[in-house]
Amino acid sequence: MGKKTGIKPVVENRKARHEYHIKDVYEAGIVLAGTEVKSLRMGKGNLQDAYAVVKDGEVWVRNFHISPYEKGNQFNHEPLRPKKLLLHRREINKLLGLQKEQSHTLIPLKIFFKHGLAKMDLAVAVGKKLYDKREDLAARDAKRAIDRAVKERNKSS
Repeated sequence: MGKKTGIKPVVENRKARHEYHIKDVYEAGIVLAGTEVKSLRMGKGNLQDAYAVVKDGEVWVRNFHISPYEKGNQFNHEPLRPKKLLLHRREINKLLGLQKEQSHTLIPLKIFFKHGLAKMDLAVAVGKKLYDKREDLAARDAKRAIDRAVKERNKSS
């Protein structure tokens, strides 16, 4: 579940880690149309406002925008259509329980291709409060200052 893929993402939701505490990450397949795959391979996707819901025993991603394929014809896909995710039944049941009982949110983190198939890292997350975001920024700035000081010290030696 919480494993690193090591594969370069095609589309990434960089704001997700700033806006949410990530509890767990699942790798899920995505059901896509042909022109959607071509657009994604060109990096024409946007995960900014995307979220996932469990409905009727299936997981769906909403507000995941994939731009229409430039070289497509009248059979091009609709950019914001809901996309189905492919997960194991026990994973879906676990996500359903987390979503209902503990008010967790399902947030897509990144889209990547693995063995020619489109995959998505789906995070189980809880929204951060404003003070949590400020703490994260302060910690990141402090770490950056420490790294800079160490680098300067090593340079002068």
